[in-house]
Amino acid sequence: MPKGQELYNKAKKIIPGGTQLLSKRPEMFLPENWPAYYQKAKGCVIWDLDLHRYLDMSYMGIGTNLIGYADPDVDRAVKYAIARGNSTTLNAPEEVELAELLIKLHPWAHSARFTRSGGEAMAVAVRIARAKSGRDKILFCGYHGWSDWYLAANLADHEALDGHLLPGLKPKGVPRGLRGTALPFGYNDSTAFLALCKKHRGEIGAVVMESIRNFSPKKDFLQAVRREATRLGAPLVVDEITAGWRLNLGGAHLILGLKPDLAVFGKGMSNGYPMGAVIGRRAVMEAAQESFISSTYWTERIGPVAALATINKLRRRQVWRHLDKVGRMVQQGWRKSAERHGLSIEVGGIYPLSHFQFNEKEPLVYKTLFTQMMLEKGFLATTAFYASYAHRIDLVKKYLLVTDEVFGRLAEIKKTGRPRHHLKGPVCQSGFARLT
Repeated sequence: MPKGQELYNKAKKIIPGGTQLLSKRPEMFLPENWPAYYQKAKGCVIWDLDLHRYLDMSYMGIGTNLIGYADPDVDRAVKYAIARGNSTTLNAPEEVELAELLIKLHPWAHSARFTRSGGEAMAVAVRIARAKSGRDKILFCGYHGWSDWYLAANLADHEALDGHLLPGLKPKGVPRGLRGTALPFGYNDSTAFLALCKKHRGEIGAVVMESIRNFSPKKDFLQAVRREATRLGAPLVVDEITAGWRLNLGGAHLILGLKPDLAVFGKGMSNGYPMGAVIGRRAVMEAAQESFISSTYWTERIGPVAALATINKLRRRQVWRHLDKVGRMVQQGWRKSAERHGLSIEVGGIYPLSHFQFNEKEPLVYKTLFTQMMLEKGFLATTAFYASYAHRIDLVKKYLLVTDEVFGRLAEIKKTGRPRHHLKGPVCQSGFARLT
C-alpha cells in the first residue's frame, strides 16, 4: 500500500472526517488511490510520501498558491520574519503596513481587520455588519464557509445551500434559534433578491455575496444589490476569498464597478501562508469596536509578511494576466479534446478558476476515471484547474496533450458501456458526506 493511503487510513481512526478540509479528502478525488499526503512541493510540482512526482494541475493548495509552491520571494520574507521573532507581547508593525496597502488598492475602504483564515474573516465581517445594522437576518449568495451564520440556512431547508457550491452540508450543531436568519438568493437573480428584500424589509442585517465565481454578473444585478442594500441600511459584504487577486490586483469588485461596505480576503493573498482580511468603510468598520472580536494568533507576524511579499510580487509580475492566459488555454483545450473524441462535457468558470463536468451517464464514474488515468501519467488532476504563476505554458501544453490522450481512452470506454469496470477503487464523492 502506498504510504499516503496507509497514513490516511490511520488518520481516519483518530481525526474525525480524516482531514481538516473537506476539499482535501482523498474521497473527493480518487478513493483508496489518491496520494493523500505530500513530502515536498515546488512551483506546481508535488512529491508524495513515496517520492512519486506529480504536476499539480488541479487546485494548487485549494486556491491558496497563486504564485506557486515554495516561492523563493515569499519564503525569503517569511524566513526573515521568523528569524526576528514571529509572535511577542508587542504587535507586528507589518500589520499596519498591510492595512495601508489594502486601503490604497481599494480607495473606497478606510480600515482593515485581520484573521488567519477566510472562514474566520467571513465570520468577523458578518459580526461587524450585524453590529452596524442592529439586525439579524442575512441575505446571501454563494459559498461562505463553515460558520453557524451560514449553515443556519439549512436549518429551514436542508437543501438551501446545495446551489451554493457544496451539496449535503448538514446544520447539526448549529443552534435552532438561528433558523430563518440566513436566506439564500441566486447569482444574477435580481427578481429573487428583490422579493427577499421586500418580504424581510426591516429585518435584514447584511447582504453577503461573492463578487464573481462561475460567470460574469449582469450589470443590473450588481446595481440592484447595491441599491437595495443601501435602502435597507444593510451593509453589503463582498466575499473575495476565492476570486480576489485572480482577475486584477485586489478584489474582483474593483473591475466590476461594485462598491461594497465590507470586502473579505483570504486564500491567494498570502501564497499558502495563513491570512485573512476584512476591509471596509469607516462608518461600518467602527462597529467592530462595539463587539468583542479578538484572537491571539491574529497578531502573529508571518501572515502579514507573507501577504505583503505576495501582493508585491503579484503587482510586479502582473500575475493575473498569466492566470487568464493559461486558464483560457485549458478551457479551450478541454473543449477541443472532448469534441474530437465525442465526449459530452460542460466547461465553465472564470479563466483562473476553470472547471468542467461530464454530461455522460454516470458522470462521477467518468470523473473518477479521468483522475485515475491522469494520476497514472504523473498528474494531480480532476475536473477543475486553478491557475498559478508556476503553470508555465510548456507545462500547460504537456497537460493538455495528456488530457487529450485520456479523453480518447474515456471515449473508447464509453463505447463498451461499462465505465465502472475500469475503476481501481470506489467512485469519488461530490459533496459533504460522513466517512464510515
